[in-house]
Amino acid sequence: MKKYSALAWQMPLLFAASLAFMALSEAPTLTEWGISPLTLAITGGMVLGNTLPAHRTALFSDGIAFSKSHLLRIGIMLYGFRLTLSQVLYVGWPALLADAAVVAGTMFLALRLGRRFGLDTDTAALVGAGSAVCGAAAVLAAQPVLKAQERDVGVAVATVVVFGTLAMFAYPLMAAALLPHDASAAAWFSWGIYTGATVHEVAQVAAAGAAVNPAVADVAVITKMIRVMLLAPLLLVLPFLQGGRKTGGFRLSLPWFVPAFLAAVVLNSLLPLSAPYHQALLRFDTLLLTTAMFALGLTTRWQAVRAAGIKPLLLAGILALWLMTGGGALAYIGYLLFK
Repeated sequence: MKKYSALAWQMPLLFAASLAFMALSEAPTLTEWGISPLTLAITGGMVLGNTLPAHRTALFSDGIAFSKSHLLRIGIMLYGFRLTLSQVLYVGWPALLADAAVVAGTMFLALRLGRRFGLDTDTAALVGAGSAVCGAAAVLAAQPVLKAQERDVGVAVATVVVFGTLAMFAYPLMAAALLPHDASAAAWFSWGIYTGATVHEVAQVAAAGAAVNPAVADVAVITKMIRVMLLAPLLLVLPFLQGGRKTGGFRLSLPWFVPAFLAAVVLNSLLPLSAPYHQALLRFDTLLLTTAMFALGLTTRWQAVRAAGIKPLLLAGILALWLMTGGGALAYIGYLLFK
């Protein structure tokens, strides 16, 4: 009973902070840069968590724990309402093939390089998941599957945010250098697939695509959402990467929010909500994920991030370079095969 009474006053304050981050993310400059409320929330949480005395943040311990567990899982489930099967059909096999190849290749490279660098499997897998699928949201979704420590999550989120932001600025510059202004519709379509299949977060994809032209933005965002859908099969595979370290063998432990995420995609395709209700649901989902990120930031200590050293950052940097080059090659091959 004491826990519920604590949640009754802690959660409104955490939600209020998250709403403030959501409002701030809609500022014209931040929108143009593709800075999502999730990025703002974990950054703000880390600043507060490392500035305020420990006994101050401890006052919100119940709300923080609730946000990082229950709200996170519900938020990942509701994320499925951002995608429909008709969107998959619109961009077709080129996008699906590019996304699948990028996710598989990125995870393979992350785990191989992680072992080479002497990183533990959790850190390498979290950095890989964030780079391969959808940035911070993928890292958060992978944590309960891997049973990873919060320190590893904070490190992984920080690295993918850094390189996702750099990619968001780099891709429009590359488009300007490589594509003429009067490029064919097929060229813009291909660039949209490339952007959606390789840039880290949804907001960053939208910003990078819009900086080129609306046609690229549309294809890029849909391609990105298909990549998000691949989060579910990736989470199915992740427990086997542990080699039984935490589960006593190769025993599949599937969190309930993984099939719920897929069910949300199907439900959104077959029984779509009217536009106002759908937008309200997506805003609510953003609120839940933003609150989870804020809670994670409050409990992430700079000392732990610094203690991880340069290796996670180096891994994320190499993966970002792979996405930009190898991912681009895979996207182009997919386009040539199924155009």
